[in-house]
Amino acid sequence: MAKKGKQAISPTREENYPSWYQQVIRAADLAESSDIRGCMVIKPWGYSIWENIQKNLDEMFKETGHVNAYFPLFIPKSFFEKEAEHVEGFAKECAVVTHSRLEDDGNGGLKPAGKLTEELIVRPTSETIIGASFSKWVASYRDLPLLINQWANVVRWELRTRLFLRTTEFLWQEGHTVHETRAEAEEETYRMLDVYAEFAEKFLAMPVIKGEKTESERFPGAIQTFSIEAMMQDKIALQSGTSHFLGQNFSIASKIKFQNREGVEEFAWTTSWGVSTRLIGAVIMAHGDDNGIVLPPRITPAHLVIIPIYRNEEDQKKVLEYIDFLVSEINQKRYHEERIRLKVDKRDISGGEKIWEWIKKGAPVRLEIGPRDIEKDSVFMGRRDLEPSEKTSISRKEFVDNLPDILDEIQKNIYDKAAGFLKANTINIDDREEFYQFFTPKNKENPEIHGGFAHSHWCGNSECEEIIKNDLKVTIRCIPSEAKEEDGKCICCGKTSRKRVIFAKSY
Repeated sequence: MAKKGKQAISPTREENYPSWYQQVIRAADLAESSDIRGCMVIKPWGYSIWENIQKNLDEMFKETGHVNAYFPLFIPKSFFEKEAEHVEGFAKECAVVTHSRLEDDGNGGLKPAGKLTEELIVRPTSETIIGASFSKWVASYRDLPLLINQWANVVRWELRTRLFLRTTEFLWQEGHTVHETRAEAEEETYRMLDVYAEFAEKFLAMPVIKGEKTESERFPGAIQTFSIEAMMQDKIALQSGTSHFLGQNFSIASKIKFQNREGVEEFAWTTSWGVSTRLIGAVIMAHGDDNGIVLPPRITPAHLVIIPIYRNEEDQKKVLEYIDFLVSEINQKRYHEERIRLKVDKRDISGGEKIWEWIKKGAPVRLEIGPRDIEKDSVFMGRRDLEPSEKTSISRKEFVDNLPDILDEIQKNIYDKAAGFLKANTINIDDREEFYQFFTPKNKENPEIHGGFAHSHWCGNSECEEIIKNDLKVTIRCIPSEAKEEDGKCICCGKTSRKRVIFAKSY
């Protein structure tokens, strides 16, 4: 039996948050670094989380009229060169293919051969290659709107990488849409931002702030970029999804034109939007504790893990028969219109090892079932939203009848805890000295957890934004959608401001 106070992860969050994060990934068996620098191997438990994210988001996309397609991994360099701001924004992150084959170098090795007539970029994002297809697909206003999503991998040559948060290759979805009017494209941009926010809060149990990015933080080539920003438990912001209004910039570059209702040819209006496997990192850092990851039931690979407890073959037979009957009952239940995902851990290792492994993996509900429980027709339940030592004996029937409600209660508890943390660490700051103190650690050699989200006034001048970034490594995460106009003074220069923005350190 787990003892109260025991912790599975060392160091703890307070002791060393970055190291804690890496240890949680290892302990939960989510992923590992690849032999390829900056890349990762997503292991089955971690990939199952991504599959559940993918499945539920995909349903939400389709409910809003989008359909899936797939586009090439390679993009001709000339495609990037058509949109100057776009190529400039991604130039330093591009991986470039220059040759088409390998041949013997005469020394027992291989050398590139077959130099390409035009270099190919391994996609960092697909606006340009998808635009080439859209220019062929769109001829009339009758072809619009065009609502396409792609599930794919992308490559961005990162210098400093961290599993799930920033890797050279990662998985994501990217939506790309074409519209007849500016108003329709803007509406799409806001709609998909709302989809991301709803998904984050309903499925990931993660409260987020929606808002517009400043010019310096915009997607290269976009007219406007909007994001959802979440607070991690080290009080640092994580951009968890973006939606871009691209205007006609990419339509002009890719020649996406259509004949309007008056018979006049004009350029279309486009959007793009995306989230990635970074969301798994968000779940780890928003909800994890010093025992491992804490998974919201809506995205967990297993809602329930059953651990048989026995000492001899006779007990083993009784326990496994009882569990088989219990599983058959649970299989009749539904949780948000899905079957309950469960695992029975029959491995030949100690019960204590199994219990702690599933705690570290974040399974929402654990059942320990032994001969004494069978005698009482009950189960011994542990919940991941509670301390490991907090276990309850509950009748089998009561457990089965209430399992969907128990899972919903866990989901709500995880969200409420994160929402409380966000609220407690988001404050209005109007004094420059107080602002600088808020974001300055007491121990600069080994910074403690500090800061949070500062709601402060900003005059709109990029120079003030840059000063704060250089001084504190703090950026404007977004101009909140719900920000109300009010008189104020810029936190940097003291000039007049009409709105507060969110300042924070970020991943």
